[in-house]
Amino acid sequence: MEARPYIPWKLVGDFMTAAFEKLGVPHEDALLCADVLMESDRRGIESHGCNRFKAIYVDRILAGIQKPVTEFEILKETATTAVADGHDGMGMVAGNKSMQMAINKARQYGMGMVAVRNSTHYGIAGYYASMAVNQGMIGITGTNARPSIAPTFGVENMLGTNPLTIGLPTDEEFPFMLDCATSITQRGKIEYFAKSGMDTPKGMVIASDGSAMTDSDQILIDLTADKAALAPLGGIGEELAGYKGYGYATVVEILSAALQAGSFLKMLTGIGENKEKVPYHLGHFFIAIDPEAFMGLESFKKTSGEILRQLRSSKLAPGEKRIYTAGEKEYLTWLERRDKGVPIGKEVQQEFIQVRDMLHLDFKFPFEE
Repeated sequence: MEARPYIPWKLVGDFMTAAFEKLGVPHEDALLCADVLMESDRRGIESHGCNRFKAIYVDRILAGIQKPVTEFEILKETATTAVADGHDGMGMVAGNKSMQMAINKARQYGMGMVAVRNSTHYGIAGYYASMAVNQGMIGITGTNARPSIAPTFGVENMLGTNPLTIGLPTDEEFPFMLDCATSITQRGKIEYFAKSGMDTPKGMVIASDGSAMTDSDQILIDLTADKAALAPLGGIGEELAGYKGYGYATVVEILSAALQAGSFLKMLTGIGENKEKVPYHLGHFFIAIDPEAFMGLESFKKTSGEILRQLRSSKLAPGEKRIYTAGEKEYLTWLERRDKGVPIGKEVQQEFIQVRDMLHLDFKFPFEE
């Protein structure tokens, strides 16, 4: 593994914010977009952090398939629900507005849900679940994505990696936060493997002939060319219950498309009839639940915290040092990185320099010295 320098959070945030603004993203939206990316790195989920700044956001804005100014339109609304159209703007902006709307509805009525269509990649799903948790709510969100997962007994990439993300407040220093794809791994992780010069572990990706693939660079090429697909959670076939991951991915696909009459499956490739790049038209959903509508927030936090403590204090497997609960490792990563900054590898360093020079921004990075 390469030795990666740590770059101060403020410098990285200021740079990405300035770059987004130069590309036409309004200042407040640019701040939000940068924060969503950094939140991923704060948690150690590097597949969705600075690693994706250029390839997912900068390049798509420049290609004209993602709009820097987000027109967030409410198409339909009730006391507890809403349907919105993101009009191919910044997915983080649409996500932030939608989850806050769901939270506001839950505050008044106990539960709120907002579905969004025609959006774009919204970054780390846990950011929006955390918004709810930080306001004393249960937060649930999911999104569809460009096809990557093959259905059980198939080899064609049909479903996106489709995270089903849930955040629960507790009486501990960190919440319960389950934020993961419904595939064994996600495309962003393979992008990270490729940029780090690493092979993808065997069993995560299936080729069109049914064989396992490990060459990360080739996997990324073949995923786009419909010659490879990710395996769902549980793995290939039924022996390790891959049908469960396939089923959950399908649930997210339906909730990300059917409620809002949005796009789905092969409609989300980002490739037009003449092989040109086109907007992805992704769909998301956001749910907020107010524990005060049940037995109260403090009661909920105490019980959830006690469940997590009992899980962590249960009997260890031989040779293991400790048991974790979802969100704990991310919290520990943040404690470790809080004062050190963001670890930036060589390829992302070059991307930062490239974006800076292209946009004529006045920034100097420590790794250039």
